[in-house]
Formats: sequence, C-alpha cells, structure tokens
Amino acid sequence: MEGGAQNNPRTVEEVFRDFKGRRAGMIKALTTDVEEFYQQCDPEKENLCLYGFPSEQWEVNLPAEEVPPELPEPALGINFARDGMQEKDWLALVAVHSDAWLLSVAFYFGARFGFDKTDRKRLFNMINDLPTIYEVVTGVAKKQVKDRSTISNHSSNKSKSNSKAGKYSKAHVKDEDDGLDEEEDEEHGDTLCGACGENYASDEFWICCDICERWFHGKCVKITPARAEHIKQYKCPSCSNKRSRP
Repeated sequence: MEGGAQNNPRTVEEVFRDFKGRRAGMIKALTTDVEEFYQQCDPEKENLCLYGFPSEQWEVNLPAEEVPPELPEPALGINFARDGMQEKDWLALVAVHSDAWLLSVAFYFGARFGFDKTDRKRLFNMINDLPTIYEVVTGVAKKQVKDRSTISNHSSNKSKSNSKAGKYSKAHVKDEDDGLDEEEDEEHGDTLCGACGENYASDEFWICCDICERWFHGKCVKITPARAEHIKQYKCPSCSNKRSRP
C-alpha cells in the first residue's frame, strides 16, 4: 500500500505536505469521484476503509493485516452504512471519520519524529487553516454567494448581461473603480471550491452548480469559460451522478 514508512515525512513542512496530499485524495473520492467511490463501497463486501495517499489519490481497501498497523487505520466498515442512510448523510459521516484519520496520521508522524510543543502547534495551525473534509463535502464552510451578476455588470465590455453572467463570469472582474475590486475580493474570499476545498483566487475561473449551488474551480471540473457560455444549466459531477444512479 502506498505511503508506508519509506515515505515518512520528518519535518513540519513535510508532514503538512503529506497531510494535504492525503486530504486532496479523500476529497476527490467524496466529490468529483463520488460515483466510483459509492460503487466500491459495496455493503456485501468485508470491512472496507477509505485511504488517502500523499500523491492525492484515494483507495477503498481492507484494513492492514499487521497489528499494530504501520500507520493509524481509517474508520473500519464504512461500506456497511452505505445503503442504510441518505447518500449525503453517509458521505458526511465518511468525511468526519476521514478528518479524524488525517489528524491521527499527521500527529503520529509528529510523535514518531519528536516534534516539540512549538512544532506541534505550528503543524496544527497549518492544518487548521484549511477547511475540513466535512466542511468541503457538506458546504458548511462555503460562503453563500447568491448572485454575482451585479459585479459582472459593472464591466459591460467583459461580461454579457444575461442569465448566466453571475454563474459563469470570471470570479474577478476589473473595473475603473478600485474599490469594487476590494469589495469583490472580500465578498468571495471565504468561498471554497466544492472539489478541491481550496479558497477563491481572484485570477481563476469559477462555475456554480445550478443544483447544489456549490462553486468549483473550472479546472477542477474541467469546464472552460468558453464551454460555460454554452451551458444552460450546469450540474457538477456529484449532482450528475446522483441523477443517473438507480
């Protein structure tokens, strides 16, 4: 299994990098790859765990055979509850346990390599600056943005006045009034991508799902500004998969 002792990080920065990679992989499983993740968590199988790897990949697999395991183990048997609860509640439950596992792995490395009080606090603060997987999956940390068309309309040469202006315009629109830029950055600064969980960036294209109203980096859901102009109703990968699932 990927991410064993041979890849053990030894500094705060290395542990944080390991944490971010594993976190990104698990977020991917619970958002953009949710259909595949759902199918792999068959309740008819044995106890399964969701693993995240430093390479930003994920895997559903049986727990390690050795006791004690090389690293702390994720929550056991996530597949058994899959068909017994609503999908969004099940995903939220897996997300909570995934957050707990990520912290346990990070501080396992910290203990193993002798991090002192200062290093542990620094590591925690770095981790705490990121939204949790639970917050990304459920949208708890996402700032609700009802309409961006007002901002877009301030610059008519860069944005068309139509029903999609607020949905598919670039998140940051230059205007003659510098105060508008500052106001916009403040408005969207807490918005998080529903796929990667990262914050709003003023120079990146974003798109909003018309179903769940979560915002995504265009690059995370493989949508370009040109393609967005031809989409009447955008559905993110998660909402698209929910509709097609029997």
